[in-house]
Amino acid sequence: MISESSMTLIHIKPELSVVVPIFNEVESLPHLLQKITAALDLTQLTYEIICVDDGSQDGTTELLKQQIETSSSSDVKGVALRRNYGQTAAMAAGFHYAQGNIIVTLDGDLQNEPSDIPLMLAKLNEGYDMVCGWRKDRKDPFLTRRLPSILANLIIGWITGVNLHDYGCSLKAYRAELVADMNLYGELHRFLPALAFIEGARIAEVPVSHHARQYGFSKYGLD
Repeated sequence: MISESSMTLIHIKPELSVVVPIFNEVESLPHLLQKITAALDLTQLTYEIICVDDGSQDGTTELLKQQIETSSSSDVKGVALRRNYGQTAAMAAGFHYAQGNIIVTLDGDLQNEPSDIPLMLAKLNEGYDMVCGWRKDRKDPFLTRRLPSILANLIIGWITGVNLHDYGCSLKAYRAELVADMNLYGELHRFLPALAFIEGARIAEVPVSHHARQYGFSKYGLD
């Protein structure tokens, strides 16, 4: 008989973690996971997909559990918050549980394109610490979404000195050590590039695809 003290659990950490904050996305979730998995399989990296359910009330929580239970692998993981804390808190929870050396974030509403993830990773491998997506051809109403975002980008860039076209794009890639010590609260997810710049990070921005919302309405802010 081998004693427990004589055994060591061998656990291989994934190379890539994809963090997806989700709030009331029951219609989008199955399509989202399918598209993310298809994109990540092309990278030939080991990966995990961490969906952070930010207090959903439309059945997203139950559907996420089903998706995890029926998944053919253990790549899909879920974190359930007790109530709706907001996108920053959901993102911070995903960062906390992520095990990969590289972390990618994207929205859960199918407006970001998961097939752009390999593009983000290729740019990161050029020697950058953070790569930000730029929704160059954004598919949102101008007055209610795009104009406020343009003004916010200008103001944030002027205040921080980090000039990006699109601070609000959730599709970003990070080296894990960059976000390990960031204490996120409030709406700080919008300022992650500025926080990274303060830490001395090398930051790049690449154009990415953007889609009109397919289901429901926007659940998070004016990003």
